[in-house]
Amino acid sequence: MNVINRHIYKAIREYQSKYPILAVTGPRQSGKTTLLKTLFPDYRYISLENPDARDFALRDPNGFLAEYNDQMIFDEVQQAPALFSYLQTLVDSRPDRMGSFILSGSQNFHLMKRITQSLAGRVALFKLFPLDLQELKDANLLSEDPLEQLIHGFYPALYDRKIAPSVFYSNYVQTYVNRDVTELLTVKNLRQFQNFLSLCASHAGQLLNLTALANETGISQPTAKSWLSALESSYITFQLYPFHKNFSKRVVKTPKLYFYDTGLLAFLLKIKSREALLTHPIKGALFENMIIAEFHKQMHHQYRDESPWFWRDNHGDEVDLLIDQGLSLDVYEIKATETILTEHFKGLEKFRHISDIPLTAKGLIYAGDLNQKRSHGKVICWKDFPEF
Repeated sequence: MNVINRHIYKAIREYQSKYPILAVTGPRQSGKTTLLKTLFPDYRYISLENPDARDFALRDPNGFLAEYNDQMIFDEVQQAPALFSYLQTLVDSRPDRMGSFILSGSQNFHLMKRITQSLAGRVALFKLFPLDLQELKDANLLSEDPLEQLIHGFYPALYDRKIAPSVFYSNYVQTYVNRDVTELLTVKNLRQFQNFLSLCASHAGQLLNLTALANETGISQPTAKSWLSALESSYITFQLYPFHKNFSKRVVKTPKLYFYDTGLLAFLLKIKSREALLTHPIKGALFENMIIAEFHKQMHHQYRDESPWFWRDNHGDEVDLLIDQGLSLDVYEIKATETILTEHFKGLEKFRHISDIPLTAKGLIYAGDLNQKRSHGKVICWKDFPEF
């Protein structure tokens, strides 16, 4: 089995000596438990999914923390919400002791709610997502073909245990997605929710239209909004917001919908092979989704504070990925093609002409193998995007 080095190791190690508590969240099966046990072999590990451990923490938090009061990993800690206030009291009583507790959880809503209520200022927050391109590349596990890679997906179990994507994602939806969502909200008709999830997949890479999602699913718009929020809290989907600073009303101001993992996305769309995707009308959206999700993973795994956006005007001119660097912008177009044409730079050129913000970097990320410098910007191979 290949050993996969997770890039977030470095940041976690750095902040272990600066905060009394570290918290690692992210989707289920993204490798949080493996990461924490590898990084902290001397720490004791307790999962609050265990009924006995959870009952102890809930019924007697003082006794629980008297028993487990230092160098502890508490996994799925959102299952014991009463513990957070007691943790606050304990770490405040010994202000010079850092790195005492490592908290982990896969439901962002519940975990962040407890942290902001009780542990603000006492915890360093990290997000671990499925494997990013650079991690796969470093482990010699990255496919040479972008379409095969996005269909296969990025969850560690696909590589560690060599589970077939169709088997892994079927179990993932049944075991984790449905369970997490039903814990976050009341879903009376699970099949209807699964239809909603599949419809979200068919809208990936598009402007979010809650009304259409609600109508097609047969639910109210507030219900659709609530279900989408639950998917975001479970790290299934996310939204990319439009950049409209210093622009007129002609700029689109609706967010776009993406999935964190394209393997799950392809599974929901019943796309099982490269051949099936090659002529599929959603091919471009899936490739774009992979690159946008890659940026998010890189940003969190390298603990960078950056602001990703997209830009589109009402004429259809668009920049797929725009990174706000404060006084300047990095702008990228994304194309699922191996052949670069001048017209592919149309959106970048339009943005360059109308923007009064300096552009630090300008490029086109594509499905080919070569990196080139052209007059309109850099041409960047999909596999090398993390390095740029």
